Amino acid sequence: MPPVTTMSEIVDIDPHPHPLSSPQQRHGSLDTTDMEEKRPDPEPQDVFGDETFAEVKYKVLKWWQCGLLMVAETISLGVLSLPAAVAGLGLVPAIIILISLGLLASYTGYVIGQFKWRYPHVSSMADAGEILMGPLGRELLFGGQILFLVFLMASHILTFTVAMNTLTNHGTCSIVFGVVGLIVSLLISLPRTLEKMSWLSLVSFISIFSAVMVAMIAIGIQKPGMTIEAFTEPSLVTGFTAALNIALSYASHNTFFNMIAELKDPKDFPKALTTLQCIDISLYIVCGVVIYRFAGVDVESPALGSAGPLMAKVAYGVALPTILIAGVINGHIACKSIYTRVFAGTDRMHKRDRIAVGSWIGIAVFLWVVAWIIASAIPVFSTLLSLMTALFASWFSFGLPGAFWLYMNKTLWLSSPRKVALTLLNTFCVCLGILMCGLGVYSSGKAIHDDPGSRSFSCANNA
Repeated sequence: MPPVTTMSEIVDIDPHPHPLSSPQQRHGSLDTTDMEEKRPDPEPQDVFGDETFAEVKYKVLKWWQCGLLMVAETISLGVLSLPAAVAGLGLVPAIIILISLGLLASYTGYVIGQFKWRYPHVSSMADAGEILMGPLGRELLFGGQILFLVFLMASHILTFTVAMNTLTNHGTCSIVFGVVGLIVSLLISLPRTLEKMSWLSLVSFISIFSAVMVAMIAIGIQKPGMTIEAFTEPSLVTGFTAALNIALSYASHNTFFNMIAELKDPKDFPKALTTLQCIDISLYIVCGVVIYRFAGVDVESPALGSAGPLMAKVAYGVALPTILIAGVINGHIACKSIYTRVFAGTDRMHKRDRIAVGSWIGIAVFLWVVAWIIASAIPVFSTLLSLMTALFASWFSFGLPGAFWLYMNKTLWLSSPRKVALTLLNTFCVCLGILMCGLGVYSSGKAIHDDPGSRSFSCANNA
């Protein structure tokens, strides 16, 4: 007798349907749309992904190595302009601004760490911009970060030409010294991981610390009785340019996401940030006040030029490593930002083949050439620093961290007295960023226009 065919076999019906199953499920045409909508989205991965079997591993940075990188990047260039900033503002206002901006920069740095912990996939300012403003924010902050880093690279090339002109008594065309600085910086920035750069950072900090000590001792011996002023009456351009130079000395926040992304444990970031802020606030106050106290109102910018011809050469010679290395750290992160943007999601990120290495070298060459062009086109040290601060550091170090906090706490602004206070503080950070950007662009642009020594692509001595 042939087997009996049941109706359920003919129409492919489950003879024991789940009581909650839909008609589509019971008839074998499973519609997974509702299930997919209910399933939580997977956590976005950071740009480096799983590095268990990678040839090149990025997420290996220890907190103290991160601290060294942050110290070397932050202290190297800005400290050279602080005594002149103190002279422009007067001793008392300058000390108040140094301490206030230092504490505020410490807080905004911690907010960046909080934002990274809330959104673990964020590895750069571009990623953070996408969370705040979508695709437009991503492109806007990516472009801004690259421009700021390239301007910082240009500042270090410019400082290198000043140092070489001082050491050699303007032994050759300043453009030649700029090309030498470009080539050396390019070669040092070729390693692909921040861990390999951290040891150079230690050399950089020792270098700038020694140079500042040499300059302070020499100036203290040579000029013990110079005139100083507790308060001054600067013009808008002079005063705001000086304040921007102080702000720049704390403005390395644009690289914090990149550095946290390469930490073994991102939760260790507060240790690195504390190391940075304790060192830079202390050194900035001592350097700015002591050199101004002895060099007086005519202190030069960079400050090493006030140490006298012989000691200026000694100080610049000692400072050469930090002049190069600190610029290299900015150059490395600029290259990494573009490199990861191009190869994110591919195994090329972790390869050592010709395409990976060649692409890295090509990006580095392009960025350093652009930096050299900028350094040659705007050969005025202090006004170049203030222009960079106005355009970029005002946002990356103050305005954007305030916006990050407001975004993370958008439903809690008035939930408690503590939240109200923090809401006001972060709103102040955003307003400060707007003010620094607007007035800073005006004052620094006017200073560049009015400076008689502002000659682009000139062989003249800029020491």
